[in-house]
Parts: sequence; C-alpha cells; structure tokens
Amino acid sequence: METVPLAHPMDGLKNRLQQILNVIPPHSNIYYIDYPVHGNGGDLLIMKGTEAFFKDHHIRVRARYSVLDFPDKLPIPKDHIIVLHGGGNFGDLYPAHQKLREQIVADYSGHRVVILPQTIFYKNESAFDRTAAILGRHPDLHLFVRDTLSLDMAKHKFKTCVVNLSPDMAHQLWPIRSRHIPEKELLCFLRTDIEKTAEQEHLEASGQGDYLDWSTLYSRVEQKSIRVFSGLLRKGSGRLPVSLIWGQYSDYLVKKAVNRFSHYRTVHTSRLHGHILSCLLNKPNLLIDNSYGKNSSYYHTWTGGITSAGLLAKPTNKQGGGIL
Repeated sequence: METVPLAHPMDGLKNRLQQILNVIPPHSNIYYIDYPVHGNGGDLLIMKGTEAFFKDHHIRVRARYSVLDFPDKLPIPKDHIIVLHGGGNFGDLYPAHQKLREQIVADYSGHRVVILPQTIFYKNESAFDRTAAILGRHPDLHLFVRDTLSLDMAKHKFKTCVVNLSPDMAHQLWPIRSRHIPEKELLCFLRTDIEKTAEQEHLEASGQGDYLDWSTLYSRVEQKSIRVFSGLLRKGSGRLPVSLIWGQYSDYLVKKAVNRFSHYRTVHTSRLHGHILSCLLNKPNLLIDNSYGKNSSYYHTWTGGITSAGLLAKPTNKQGGGIL
C-alpha cells in the first residue's frame, strides 16, 4: 500500500487563510488601504502574501492607498469592500496607522470594512476604549487577529465587530523555494530597538553567527530609494504610477531578504517575520521572544507544531499583546 505523505503544518496555516473568503469572496472588488511603504521587511512580506491571496482567489484590487496618500473623503463605490493591511500596528504604538484605520471605519459606515490579521497592543486603556467606541458604531466590520490574547482582548472590547483568529498573511507565500545551497552556519536576525529582551542580549554575548536586522539588510542606496517613494506619495505623485513602481521595487527588497536567509543553515531571530520567513523557506530556526510577548504568542498559536522551529522565551512571559 502506498503511503500518503503527511501535510506540512505550513500547508494548514496557508489553508486557514481561506476563512477570509467568507467576508471577501472570490471576484470581489476591493480598495486595499495602508499598504507599507518603508523598509521593514516583515510588513513587505505581509503585503506580498496579501497580494498573492488576492491574485490566487481572483479578488480585484481597484485601488491601493498607503497611510501617506489616502485622501480625505475619498469616494468609494458602495459595492466595493475596503480592506485594511494586516500586521502589528493595531493599537497606540503606531498612531498614524491607527488614526487612518479609525478614520476609515468612521467615514465609511456604508461599506464592508475588513481588517486583515493584526496583533493588538495598547499601553493606554483609554486609547483602547476610544478605538472600541469608534469600531462599535460600524455595522459591517470584520477584524482578523493573529494570536489568542488579541482575540480575547478584541472580543472583550469590540462588542459588535466580527472577530476571527487567523495566521499572518505572509503564510500565503508558502512554500518559498530557494535556489541556494546554504554554505554558512548561523544567521542571527535580531531586532535592535526597545523590544529586545535579556534573552536576546545573552544570545548576542555568545558572539556566534552573523548579525543582521532589516535596517542593516538594506543598503544606504536602497534605504534612500525607499524614502524617495515615501516622499513622492506624501507630495502627490502626479502622473507617476508610484504604487505600481513600489510594488516592483518591494519585490526586489523581499527577494533580497529571501536570498540572504537562503545562504544559512539555521536562523536565530527576534523578528516575528524572520521566524515566518524561515518557516516559509522550511529552514531550521529559533524564535526569541520580544519585550511584550508578541513572538511567543504567535508561536504558541500557530507555528509550535513545526518541528524545525523552536522558541526561546521565559516560561512566565505574558503571551501576546496587551496593556502595560
């Protein structure tokens, strides 16, 4: 009898994204809002996964806007669904994105609004309550969240919004096949900001591996090019199809990240999308938690069943987003 190979856990995570089709059916017409125009490769992976999801399910993107160029009171056809980019900026840490999100929910009460998978994090309870009041007035709002703590928080605060648990949109890119045979041993893809932990610092002290982050992956020329795109969108692009050109340039930026990861046998990372990219490449990796537990929560919710992935975190760490 022929043995049927077991599906990889990443197949299941990609398939789980199909629940989004319940609120954005195939062949829908949509406006895609808040796509990233910056050098954080994690957001770029989310964008590429989102665009792949739209293409794979014949969802028609009629317009794209970033936080830099979305105009006030934009007329949107009533039969078009407004789809907001996913990620980890739902809360009060990234006010520009949250302000746009709340503005759209408030201004387009006659449209279906779908917020793609997010992690929720608030420092201030009153800011969370303010968001809840705005979202609570929309009659057809659908929020997807990436971890169980965000799910509990959203269901507690958002009484009328439909909330569902979903993996990150980058999983739509599975599998990414590399042409490179790894010739280096260890890539330490570690964040350099306030979200780093004592566990990460202990790992850094060992001095093993090659060190990299999104800010050092991309050259000064590439970072300057990213700023040029941002400037064009802020000022108004005129006749230039900036979103189209940015789509092509961001393809190059994501490909560069894929190629760099592909040269290593193992990855240690405190970046959530360093972990997800490693999983997309089916590469052994160790995920290190960040300061407020986002990484460990995602791992326990979705990627803990992947045998090539592990987690380094304090057992007592609070998982997921929350209020400090």
